[in-house]
Amino acid sequence: MAHSAATAAPPQRVLLRFAPAVLIIFFGYLAIGMPLAVLPLQVHDRLGFGSFVVGVSVSLQSLATLASRQLAGSLCDRRGPNLAMRLGGACSLAAGLIQVVACVVPASAAVALAAILAARVVLGIGESLLVTGSLAWAIGLVDPRHTGKVMVWVGIGMYGALAAGAPLGIWLVTGRALADGFVTVAITASVWALAATVTSVLVVPVAPAGGERLPFRAVAARIAPFGAGLTLASVGFGAIAAFAALDFRMKGWPGAGFALATFGVTYIVTRILLGHWPDRFGGARVAMVSLIVEAGGQILLWLAPFPAVAIAGSILSGAGVSLVFPSFGIVAMKLVPPASRGSALGAYVAFADLGYALAGPLTGVFAGAFGYPSVFAAGALSAAMAVLPALYAANSRNIASQG
Repeated sequence: MAHSAATAAPPQRVLLRFAPAVLIIFFGYLAIGMPLAVLPLQVHDRLGFGSFVVGVSVSLQSLATLASRQLAGSLCDRRGPNLAMRLGGACSLAAGLIQVVACVVPASAAVALAAILAARVVLGIGESLLVTGSLAWAIGLVDPRHTGKVMVWVGIGMYGALAAGAPLGIWLVTGRALADGFVTVAITASVWALAATVTSVLVVPVAPAGGERLPFRAVAARIAPFGAGLTLASVGFGAIAAFAALDFRMKGWPGAGFALATFGVTYIVTRILLGHWPDRFGGARVAMVSLIVEAGGQILLWLAPFPAVAIAGSILSGAGVSLVFPSFGIVAMKLVPPASRGSALGAYVAFADLGYALAGPLTGVFAGAFGYPSVFAAGALSAAMAVLPALYAANSRNIASQG
């Protein structure tokens, strides 16, 4: 029998109820993060292609993910999130098996590359289906009032898996495992994808919500201001990821790796300790505070006279960015009927994809024109601009319960 929010668990058991979604995301993103860490080595060193092809092979998955968000959202609304999760796991498994075949079957470098690129596209579609389906399943299972908590913990599963997947993939390539090189990573990624698929099959079904269903374009238009806020907030993360190490090196400072690590640790710790804030205090309010904290951290990185100040800026940036996704997400979900929740989630996460895609080129322009520290000024400006939709939401009578 399909489950619905009407039989939601008491608040103290909410996390336990949607924990399978976090587990599915964790397994799925291990299958994503492991190949991503070693893919450049395979394409460049083993197959002999240049930097441009390496870049295409890495970015192709993200493009496929972005392009399939509408498909994933519509599937959740029309057929239910369980089917989306299962198809997402199956796509991830298929991508891993394609990569295994590309490694073990004798073929030319061009054929092997074509197989890897095909796997990247399939994996990108799988990612879109897994994320959208897991979010829609968890929110439909426990109650829309816990949307923020769901987004917080699904994000923890996602980033935790990416953080674990990269070193695991590198270890499997460099260490002595079941086979040599990239094939070991592909086999292990397939196992994790299989785990995600099996888990998605075993969870309780959640039926599609009945009632009014909006076209995807209408859904995207409704949530666009808050998706744009999410996109702008992503610039600060991109600035640190791409240029913190270069900025430290240019200034002759030690501790670049520590600055990056503190951002990630603070991001996760903030979600664990304060992840209930968006649901408790309202998404708009928490988004405003988070963006102000992020902007302050970016300013410290921009103007830092010595490493300790820059590391403090990285910590503040991590704390600020951490709750922006669930905070704006709560606001966005209230703007659409329950029957269009899957489409709204697909569109909203697409804005995050867009932010990560634009952050690198945007901060690169600033770095080239004004030097490395200027990228953090761009991050601060973007965070400040993202406050505007949060202010609108906080003062809008059209968005209920934002306080």
